[in-house]
Amino acid sequence: MKALVTGGTGFIGSHVVRTLIRKGYEVRVLIRPTSRLDNIKDQKIETVFGDLRDIDSLRRALHGCQRLYHVAADYRLWSRNPQELYDSNVGGTENILQAAMDEKIEKVVYTSTVGAIGNIGDGTPGTEDTPVSLADMVGHYKRSKFLAEQKALEFSKKGLFVTIVNPSAPVGSHDIKPTPTGKTILDFLNHKIPAYIDTGLNLIDVEDVAEGHWLAEQKGKSGERYILGNKNMSLKEILDLLSKLTGMPCPKIKIPYPIALTAAYCDYVLSGIILRKEPRIPFEGVKMAKKKMFFDSSKAIRELGLPQTPVEVALEKAVKWFTENGYVKKTILNS
Repeated sequence: MKALVTGGTGFIGSHVVRTLIRKGYEVRVLIRPTSRLDNIKDQKIETVFGDLRDIDSLRRALHGCQRLYHVAADYRLWSRNPQELYDSNVGGTENILQAAMDEKIEKVVYTSTVGAIGNIGDGTPGTEDTPVSLADMVGHYKRSKFLAEQKALEFSKKGLFVTIVNPSAPVGSHDIKPTPTGKTILDFLNHKIPAYIDTGLNLIDVEDVAEGHWLAEQKGKSGERYILGNKNMSLKEILDLLSKLTGMPCPKIKIPYPIALTAAYCDYVLSGIILRKEPRIPFEGVKMAKKKMFFDSSKAIRELGLPQTPVEVALEKAVKWFTENGYVKKTILNS
């Protein structure tokens, strides 16, 4: 079995690559000339150059494959040119799925996000069936991923086998950029979190997310969504757990949400609009934090057999990897 993986050099994608190799697949990874290959340099894979905006390159990349794992996404909470997110996430998804139809790919696993899942906002975990619309999406990244998921559903109706996975907040090794969740862990390790706000996330080991992708290909249904998550935790609980794992002090000051939003907006105006550089405080991220991002992954556990590695183990992996790879100023792991 040969599978093409887009986004295979990234955090989730590189773990999908490793999982597929362990399962005995031949793996081909779509890369660009500028792709950073650190995460896959030790893997026995085939690489092929292509661009999600160039459908001919995608047809060539898919030729001879039976499976497609479309993990790639432009994941940014701020961009000088937001249209780039739509070009990659929406247009790119349409291109790769059309190429998959043209090349008669048997099964596609599309990586969406829980950001495209409905969230009531009162702390009740969202499910695959929680009502949601484009108007509920905060920021260009979420809007682009919501629209991309609609493209996946459209292709499923056209007859392409597309199953959709919606990871929550994965943590673990090889968070190379890092992701916003990884940056929170890293900022804690580097003493850059003096205070916190009242918000929450659903955490999951990134290796379980990768396994969930494969399980979705094996057991999932076309046109169905599966939340790949594990434990709902407040930000304070996450920071307390990091403190327990590392022996480092946990911030004790809770910032009221209106103050955090005002600070983020001022930073956005000064840095993002006037200076045209990435703000230090992500305005869209703070807006999202108004709702606790809690989700129910029981469907994926029940129908796919999604593993549930304890989040303590996942956070410890993340701390260890960041420390060993030079992201942390000094080693802080407990001996």
